Amino acid sequence: MVRLFTKAAPRRSSRFSRKPPLTTLRREPAARPTTGWRPLKLDKRISFVCFAFVLTGLVFTYSSSAFDSAAFFKRQLIFDIMGLVAGIFLSQTYDRLQRLKIFRPMNLMYVTWALLIVVLFTRTQAHVHRWIDFGFFKLQPSEIAKVTLVIYLADYLNSISGKLAKNWRLLIRPLGVAGITLGLILAEKDLGTPTLMGAVVVFMLLVAGARIWHLALPGLIISPLIIHQLFFVAYRRERIFSFLNPFASEGSTGYQLVQSFLAVGSGGWFGKGLGNSELKLEYLPAAHTDFIFSIMCEEFGLFRIVLVLAGFCYLLIRGISLARVAKTNFHGLVIFGLTITICMQAFFNMAMAIGLLPTKGIALPFFSYGGSSVIMTLVMVGIILNMAAVDHTQNNLREDITNYKNRNR
Repeated sequence: MVRLFTKAAPRRSSRFSRKPPLTTLRREPAARPTTGWRPLKLDKRISFVCFAFVLTGLVFTYSSSAFDSAAFFKRQLIFDIMGLVAGIFLSQTYDRLQRLKIFRPMNLMYVTWALLIVVLFTRTQAHVHRWIDFGFFKLQPSEIAKVTLVIYLADYLNSISGKLAKNWRLLIRPLGVAGITLGLILAEKDLGTPTLMGAVVVFMLLVAGARIWHLALPGLIISPLIIHQLFFVAYRRERIFSFLNPFASEGSTGYQLVQSFLAVGSGGWFGKGLGNSELKLEYLPAAHTDFIFSIMCEEFGLFRIVLVLAGFCYLLIRGISLARVAKTNFHGLVIFGLTITICMQAFFNMAMAIGLLPTKGIALPFFSYGGSSVIMTLVMVGIILNMAAVDHTQNNLREDITNYKNRNR
């Protein structure tokens, strides 16, 4: 081998002298700099399902808002564009942003708590404190809390990986943070979001290794509060009784649920056709927000509404599959937590519309009209796509899932 950095012998002047081969004089080409930005390869299946949901949600926002369709449609279109821009941006950059100090999980929780405290001093809207009114936009801090709480829990559970099952004291901190967050949301007179996120917290802790009996004592401690909120707060108690027998209070508290039944049932197998809903004509309150699923059933019918159900089921299965094969615990827990947040909220809303759960102000992700809900749902999707793309899990997903049990024995 030729030594390139040693002093070479003097060359002879004879023209017949042997020349060294070119290969011995050629150096290795310098490596190209890799500082250029390259877009991440996103999961096409989740992207397609979510984009189809957004388009369908726009159609039904226009269809379900009976007398002000154009205004609601234009605002929802703006919200969807803002959400898509934020989601696409985070899908490419979130792994880099989380290294910044301001995006550290505990700092995000401090910002969330500040917003949840500020909203308590805003003027009431529909007898509740849930929105910070900026004039052109109403911010709902509880929607932000859904994202930041999941990210915080994933970060903390990743830091104590493998220790949670043996030491129940490690649960004190995450349960304390979750308790403060859900307590502030409950102070807004919102019981639906704390119920949803409480279930998400329990699932994330169980997946991270917590024992069921570890969570039994905290459950017993908060059970008196839950009972008080359900049965000793007048309007919530009436909702429970109207849920059990809505037709007995058809003219008062059971009116909305009865109208939802009529919308769902009158759709039949094939629906009345797009835009032909009759219950949206000021018979069903909140037809374009909390009860948009009822209008979808009326216009789509059972056969086509099954596609929406299948879409959410596929989103749940795909998200859990990506979480199971993630290369880091943090990424897996973030994907899992955000996926079940979206899908559980969807199933809660659908169950409410058909009378399986008491009526509550929970939006249907991607479909219900609203700024904060739509934007933060697409933000969650963007973070899920980023976590999956960084790990390159989508390229070998089928093989990884097949060998999952063998790899984790």
